Amino acid sequence: MIKMVNHLVRKDDYTHEEFVERWLGEHTDIAKEMPGLKKYTTSVPTDPERAEYDGIIELYFEDMAALSAAFESEAGERTNADAAEFIDMEAGPTMYVEETVQLDET
Repeated sequence: MIKMVNHLVRKDDYTHEEFVERWLGEHTDIAKEMPGLKKYTTSVPTDPERAEYDGIIELYFEDMAALSAAFESEAGERTNADAAEFIDMEAGPTMYVEETVQLDET
């Protein structure tokens, strides 16, 4: 599995609360339509005033080819276009990783 981890920074004309509402509502509905997406998690800071980022997103795909195909699809293009309306797409780092679970007691 490949995981894309993206640290999100909101655009200046959004408050943190407005950003979270848009991200976890309308945007999530659009993003979940991407083909090949196996898992989609979001993390919101508990103290946004002291956090460097407004959120973290983790998208899981079978491999890099599936990830690329997802973002090249119509649903992927819609997802990116919507994200660009409220996320500063250049501000936060993105990493592509292979996850190794060391402990999972959930």
